Amino acid sequence: MYDVIAETVRIEGTRILATLIRTVGDVQLAEDAVQDATLAALRAWPATGIPPEPRAWLTVTARRKAIDILRRERARADKERAGTELVELTQSALESPETVQDDLLRLIFTCCHPTLSPPTRVALALRTLCGLSPAAIADVMLTSEAATAKRLTRARQKIAAANIPYRVPPAAELADRLPAVCAVIHSLYTSGHAPATGEAAYDVDLCTEAIRLAELLHGLLPEQPMPSAVLALLLLTEARRPARLDAAGDVVTLDLQDRTLWDAAAISRGIALLNDSLERSGRQADPYQLQAAIAAEHARAPAYSITDWREIVRLYALLLSVAPTPAAKLAHAVATAEADGPSAGLALLEHQEGARTHAVRADLLARLQRYAEAIDELSNAEPATAAERRHHERRMQDFSRRSSCRGRC
Repeated sequence: MYDVIAETVRIEGTRILATLIRTVGDVQLAEDAVQDATLAALRAWPATGIPPEPRAWLTVTARRKAIDILRRERARADKERAGTELVELTQSALESPETVQDDLLRLIFTCCHPTLSPPTRVALALRTLCGLSPAAIADVMLTSEAATAKRLTRARQKIAAANIPYRVPPAAELADRLPAVCAVIHSLYTSGHAPATGEAAYDVDLCTEAIRLAELLHGLLPEQPMPSAVLALLLLTEARRPARLDAAGDVVTLDLQDRTLWDAAAISRGIALLNDSLERSGRQADPYQLQAAIAAEHARAPAYSITDWREIVRLYALLLSVAPTPAAKLAHAVATAEADGPSAGLALLEHQEGARTHAVRADLLARLQRYAEAIDELSNAEPATAAERRHHERRMQDFSRRSSCRGRC
C-alpha cells in the first residue's frame, strides 16, 4: 500500500510542483508546499484509500499549504507580497493537461539552465524532478548530505537572484539548451546503471526515474531527435539488465548472458526510436544516437559469437570523433579486441589509466595467457560495488590457477 502511495505521490507531486513554481515564482516555497501535501497524503491515504483523483487531492492540499506559507510571509514587513499568487492559488479549477505538460517542460529547462554547473543541474533534477532527498542525492553524487543541501540552496538562490526565466527557451535557443537537459537525464541513468559505491550492482529506482524523465522529455518534444535518441539509448541499455546478474546477485558478463531474458519489447521500441531520431536529424548522428546504435547492435545479435564487432568498432570510432570520453575510449578498445584480437585492444589501452581500464587490460592479458601480468593489472583495479568485488575475486582466483598450471591445465 505504501509503495503505491509513494509512487503516486512522486509522479503527481512533480506535476503539481511544476505548476506551483509558475504560480508563486519560488522554487523553495513550492517544494515546501508539495512536501507538506505529500506528508498529508501519507497520513490520510492509508486510512481512507487513494482517492479516485489523486492529483486533484494533492493539488488542492498543496495550494492550501502554499497559501498558508504565503500568508505567513506576508505578515512579515520585510516580505510583503502582492496578492496575485493568492488569487490564483484559490481558484478551484485544475490546470488542463496541456498546461501541466507546459509547466513540466518549463521546470526541466529551469533545472538544467546553462548558468548552473553540471553537478548542480544533476542535483537539482534529482531533487525537483525525481523527488529524492538530499541524503539520497548525496549517495548518488558521492558527497555529504550537508554539502548537497548547500548546493541545492545555492541553486535556488541563483535562480531567484539571476531571475532565471521559468520557461521553455524559444526555438532559436532550443538547440543550445536541449543538450544540457539530455546530459542530465543521461547522467542520472549512468549513476544508477553503474553506481560508484554500494552493495547493489544497480540502483533500479534511479534508473527507473531517469527513464521516466526521458519518456517525459520525449513526450513533450516528440519532434526533436535528441530526446528520442536518449530514450532509445536508455531503453536498449535497460533491456539487458535482467541478464546481467545471476540468482545470487553475481555479475554475468555479456558473453555468458542468457539473451532470452533481455526485454524484447524495450529493444524493439528502442530501435524504432533510434531510427525515427536518425530520420529527423537527416542521418547526422549525435553522441546519443551513436551510443544507441552500438547498443542496438548488441541487442540484434542472437548470440555473442555472431555480434557484428566490425560495425561496433566503426560506430565507436565515430563516437570518439565527436565525444572522446574515457568510457568511449575504453569501450572502443574492448570492441577492437573482439574484432582484431586482444593485442590490438591492448595497444589502444597503452596510455589509458583508471580502475576499469586495469580490469579490461587484465582480461586481455589473460586471453594472451600472460596471467602474471593480468594479476598485476587486476590488483590495481578497484571494484566499486559488492557484486563487482565478488566478480573481481573470482577472476583473480582463475588467473592465479591458470598461472600455476603453466600450460598443463
